[in-house]
Amino acid sequence: MPPATRVLAAAPSLRLASRSSRTSASSNAALYLCSRCLSRQQQQQRRQLSHSAPRRCAAPFAAPVPSRLAALSSRRLISVSGPDAARYLQGVITANILASPSPSPGQQPQHQIAAAAAGFYGAFLTATGRVLHDVFIYRDTSRPDGDGFLVEADAAEAERLEKHIRRYKLRAKFDVRLLDPAERRVWHAWGGGSGILLSGGNDHAGTIVLQDSRAPGLGYRLVTAGGSESPPEVVESTAAAAETDGLAVADEHAYTVWRYLHGVAEGQGEMLREQALPHESNLDVMGGVDFRKGCYVGQELTIRTEHRGVVRKRILPCVLYDDSSDSIPQQLSYRPTIAAGGAGEEDNTAAAVPAETSIGRVGKRGRSAGKWLRGVGNVGLALCRLETMTDVAPLLLPGEMAAAPGAFTPEDEFVVSIGEEEDDGRTLRIKAFVPDWLRLRLAEKSHARE
Repeated sequence: MPPATRVLAAAPSLRLASRSSRTSASSNAALYLCSRCLSRQQQQQRRQLSHSAPRRCAAPFAAPVPSRLAALSSRRLISVSGPDAARYLQGVITANILASPSPSPGQQPQHQIAAAAAGFYGAFLTATGRVLHDVFIYRDTSRPDGDGFLVEADAAEAERLEKHIRRYKLRAKFDVRLLDPAERRVWHAWGGGSGILLSGGNDHAGTIVLQDSRAPGLGYRLVTAGGSESPPEVVESTAAAAETDGLAVADEHAYTVWRYLHGVAEGQGEMLREQALPHESNLDVMGGVDFRKGCYVGQELTIRTEHRGVVRKRILPCVLYDDSSDSIPQQLSYRPTIAAGGAGEEDNTAAAVPAETSIGRVGKRGRSAGKWLRGVGNVGLALCRLETMTDVAPLLLPGEMAAAPGAFTPEDEFVVSIGEEEDDGRTLRIKAFVPDWLRLRLAEKSHARE
């Protein structure tokens, strides 16, 4: 008797299917968009990614790979479990774990957690409102009492986050443990679709699935249990899904490119520890901050920035191109090398640009236009000064000029240096793009303040 199919509460379109319902009809299966997302994506494809470029009928970005599934070795999980786990996390992260701001009389915080939510996106901040760690927090479905959580963080910073939680737990009653990758593994599935199936029945009964809402179409986060390194067999959630062999597995490099093309930063190599601000890192528009919840560490500066609305810099996706190029790129598209036809050597990719390299304006002097963060191939992320590198001007403080000297023009070009010294090293040109989803969410925030 094959195991029954059950629906995951995290996303109504995601469910587990029986292994016996599959055949080997095809080797790959794509994720398909629901009608609403398909309509939105088609509209985005007819739009121009940045209003600074001439209007043209082109897709906002070119994806390097179709639907894929990748294991994320750059992410690790920390178990936080116990009677006071929810109360502690509620006071230190930017997201709202509880279903209501304060518990009812006689009710414990963990019993108020939204039952339909498998996880949240948020961040740990310093007392001055700087980003310590960007995290996903999942309900630990292996604990029957519902008082356990899994905190997904940058693998390079996971031990530091574990120590941070231990240091400030004081007398709170919960346990903290950094999990080995063999215990729990983080995956990401993408490509757009109404949902995905995890074939194999009870083999993946402990899998957590969470739709990644940081940007439209970014995909799904999966957390698998057990020591097996074999990937969950992910297929499309359509009537034909029972006859597919599952989503093709890619390496993490493909996921990184996919994320860069959406303009989503992740980890402390891109959200610099104790330097980055939540608004500059787009946490406010990626659903990472709940501005209606109660107090948490770092709230004061974050709330003040939200209400004043003055955010002069944001992390944006960028294209690197050779300074000998005759034209400025008009499309955010991925290529393994910066120069067309390049051999792929390190000095012909984004890896050649040192992290935190200052961005300058060609032919003009003045303050830095931004800071390069990280990239692969010819694409990457940079912290960009909006009024200098884009047509998205920040709201101004009372008394400031509406159009400051040196404001952005479509003909402006910007440059980063490969060498340690700008005058001695090779330079590359850089073009910043404002994704449609980010432009839309910024416009919604602006209208809400009016």
